[in-house]
Amino acid sequence: MSRNVTIAPSILSADFGRMAEDVSAVAQAGADWIHYDVMDGRFVPNITVGPDVLAAVGRATTLPLDVHLMIVEPERHIEAFAKTGAEYITVHAEATTHLHRTLQAIHQLGCKAGVSLNPATGLDAVQHVIEELDLLLIMTVNPGFGGQKFIGPMVPKISDARELIDSIDREIHLEVDGGITVANIAEVCDAGASAIVSGTGIFKTDSYSDTIADMRRRVASSQS
Repeated sequence: MSRNVTIAPSILSADFGRMAEDVSAVAQAGADWIHYDVMDGRFVPNITVGPDVLAAVGRATTLPLDVHLMIVEPERHIEAFAKTGAEYITVHAEATTHLHRTLQAIHQLGCKAGVSLNPATGLDAVQHVIEELDLLLIMTVNPGFGGQKFIGPMVPKISDARELIDSIDREIHLEVDGGITVANIAEVCDAGASAIVSGTGIFKTDSYSDTIADMRRRVASSQS
């Protein structure tokens, strides 16, 4: 099935010394969203950035801000990120005790709600909250660091997630994050992804515009 694919460069792989310039550059190169990874050093080993930096990113672009909270007890922090202008706020099913309540809180703050699943977490973790989702994020690496290699056995999981989404009457983005490059984006989209996060696959290339255009060509060619 042919579908439009959203491309969301992850600023985890951008140059933090020139963040505004990099964000503006990928926007001009044809990105659809800006993906913003938040890590707390507890849920994942690394520590990244918080809501103040997100507010600065928002001042550098008009693209939707896609916030991925890789933090424990995300419900304690969603309001701060919502206030910075986040359009999507995604939490991990593994990181919050009351997932349904957290998703409702995201909606009450005026944002779209997403759930992310680690590679070892099954789709049953979202089966009973699927009606609350605007986005389902399948991790194809273990979260915590950029530049990791795509875990190939996650492709059937993406296909199963697509089947789950298609079984209900609700528009839900199926986002995939981890090790996605020009070389494998078509396979991921053929499995059912509608939104692609790519960090090093875009920011560590010589031309953001050429890379994003090549990604779109490969997806279009595989779906034609």
